[in-house]
Amino acid sequence: MNLTERSKLRRLPARGSHELEAIYKILDAAFLGHIGFCVDGQPFVIPTLFGREDDTLFIHGSAASRMLRQLEHGVPACITVTHVDGLVLARSAFHHSMNYRSVVAFGTARKIEDSERKMHALEVVSDHLIRGRWDDVREPNEKEMKQTAVLEFTIEEASAKVRTGGPVDDEEDYALPVWAGVLPLSLKAQPAQADPRLIAETKLPEYIERYRSE
Repeated sequence: MNLTERSKLRRLPARGSHELEAIYKILDAAFLGHIGFCVDGQPFVIPTLFGREDDTLFIHGSAASRMLRQLEHGVPACITVTHVDGLVLARSAFHHSMNYRSVVAFGTARKIEDSERKMHALEVVSDHLIRGRWDDVREPNEKEMKQTAVLEFTIEEASAKVRTGGPVDDEEDYALPVWAGVLPLSLKAQPAQADPRLIAETKLPEYIERYRSE
């Protein structure tokens, strides 16, 4: 992976890393990212689901999507992913912070034309979202595939950044009678809600139960 000025860690570099293992771990723990790009000088940032395979992120959407139609030509883009792990509450307003894990990845995206690779990419996205689901559902038919655009975003360079731990106050503020600490936050799956039109006696898949316990 190449490193240039655009991925250089400037603010609090001790919290950052360019190690692929750290970057992939954060990406694999997420399924929603935000992709930024410019069209005629106008910046856009669009939320999108993704799936990762090695140094490639697959994204998909409607073939009529402005974002995908712009990105498919190989314009420079940036994908960011952030996990918010907690609110860090200090004794002073200035030192409040947040515990987080984030990745900023730069690269270019190109449209996948080969039908087999396109189907494979959709399977990667599905398994990234909830592993095991692809094997249960009906695969996209020819009409649906024509209505769907799939891009592969090659990560050319990236950085990860992580903050953990409690607040760091000015020494004199530790004497203040103000509660300080961390309010942990997490994304947690709730009990599954069955579709009212579900065929009778259709069992809840094990992978959904497993998803709730992870």
